[in-house]
Amino acid sequence: MIPPIAQTVVLLVLSNVFMTFAWYAHLKHLDNRSWLTAAVISWGIALFEYLLQVPANRIGFGSLSLPQLKIIQEVIALTVFVPFSVFYMGNPIKLDFLWAGLCLMGAVYFIFRS
Repeated sequence: MIPPIAQTVVLLVLSNVFMTFAWYAHLKHLDNRSWLTAAVISWGIALFEYLLQVPANRIGFGSLSLPQLKIIQEVIALTVFVPFSVFYMGNPIKLDFLWAGLCLMGAVYFIFRS
């Protein structure tokens, strides 16, 4: 059986892939469409995000505290966002990504240290 924390992390990674596409892919592909069209399409994509995120949090809440769940989600969100930004949206890699990542690792340390 897969441990609940591992299940949570896998579901949150998948959830964040959908979330990132729902929030940002319309900037690349629907820039010539109305914001309403982009919103409706994004909501459709976000449905899959919620179908993964809600069970992830419900599974994880038995093993993790609410603050721990939130910090894990934020770390995963940026871990998914950076490759999306660089490879999908074509943004350059910056050293600031490293500094932001180190700050996130500090957040992980402080939320899990007890």
